[in-house]
Amino acid sequence: QKIIPAISNHQDLKAFFETSLIYGILMNFQLAQLPELILEMKAKQKKVLIHSELIKGLSSDEFGAIYLIQTLHVDGIISSKPKVIEVCKKRKVIGILRFFLKDSISLAQSIEVARKVNPDYIEVLPALSIDIIPEIKNQLEANIMMGGLIRSKDHVKACLKAGAIAVTTSNRDFWKI
Repeated sequence: QKIIPAISNHQDLKAFFETSLIYGILMNFQLAQLPELILEMKAKQKKVLIHSELIKGLSSDEFGAIYLIQTLHVDGIISSKPKVIEVCKKRKVIGILRFFLKDSISLAQSIEVARKVNPDYIEVLPALSIDIIPEIKNQLEANIMMGGLIRSKDHVKACLKAGAIAVTTSNRDFWKI
């Protein structure tokens, strides 16, 4: 799946259900809403990824991750926290380590963290940093996703052409590329 919808409200969720896409990211919801949303997604044969740092009321640490995995049975978690990714690996769910790149130092630190935790995937933000994909791929084994500040379908295509395996986006116009 080349596009992974970032779903922040019920209208987005409804639009996601109308696509043939399998994976979707839930974010900006309240913790109390998650059980129902996850059941609804699974009933429609969708795979649930949770951005653990963007769920209101959820502790974004390893204990929050254990709750998401054991109690809510999510398929994967996106987090910038290495301990969360370690929990995902131990519990055999998808762990996506989020990099937010603002300078060379943050890139070097992110690569060092990724080497230690060996995530299944890395999500690099902002997606404006397309030219950095080959450098990351040369240093790490993980597959790379790009997200953040996606402005056009051409931008999505450029991310994929540069070596990203997928693009995460909340813009519904790009969910059908």
